[in-house]
Amino acid sequence: METQYFKEYSPALGRDMELKVYGHAGKPILFIPCQDGHFYDFENFGMADCWAPWIESGQCMVFSIDTIDQETWSNKGGDPRWRIERYEQWIRFITDEIVPFARDMVNQRNGWTGYPGVAVYGASLGAIHAANLFFRRPDLFDGLLALSGIYTASYGFDGYMDDLVYMNSPVDSLGGMPADHPFIQEYNRHRGIIVVGTGPWEIPETTFQLRDICASKGINVWFDIWGSDSAHDWDWWFKQCQYHLPHLLGD
Repeated sequence: METQYFKEYSPALGRDMELKVYGHAGKPILFIPCQDGHFYDFENFGMADCWAPWIESGQCMVFSIDTIDQETWSNKGGDPRWRIERYEQWIRFITDEIVPFARDMVNQRNGWTGYPGVAVYGASLGAIHAANLFFRRPDLFDGLLALSGIYTASYGFDGYMDDLVYMNSPVDSLGGMPADHPFIQEYNRHRGIIVVGTGPWEIPETTFQLRDICASKGINVWFDIWGSDSAHDWDWWFKQCQYHLPHLLGD
């Protein structure tokens, strides 16, 4: 498997950020690590091995980045407005820096032109980050695989709510979206997959809420509920990836 490491200064964040790219060709996939995670988690926790058949066959290239959760969602003692503004800087780092970088690279590798869509994937807290990107920017992200997430910003911001927290809380922002919003047509041209188990350490309630909201708005996201043996853990995320990647990457 071809891998490349990069460390570049991020204007959006005002500091160096690291990432690693896996693969030589195919669709760009953005990997968001779990809570407080780093770019090397995709490899160190065995996810690169799980994705290897699709990466090595040239169906996808995975771009694995760092979170800044310790400054934002995990920083419960910090000022909530500052934390959500810092999170918005991380979102801009992704949309304004990582997405163009990924598009340029896959265009070169595949001989493509234009603006290929990026799919975004994450588990646990990484799943809400992935869902935020997919639902906020359907012009950039045309695929979502979110595993074992909690889809309300109350997880990181407790009872605090403002305009930015609202935008980053899918249960709230999608719940308040008008049924004729133009984003809905865009979502329905994309491939969104949200998975949760009902076994140990899983908290499926917000997935059920999001499922009901999407059904009421006519948003065709695939909500896949696994059984009581399915735990909030890497071994189950491997199985869920292997099951869902053919659909996420299919023609």
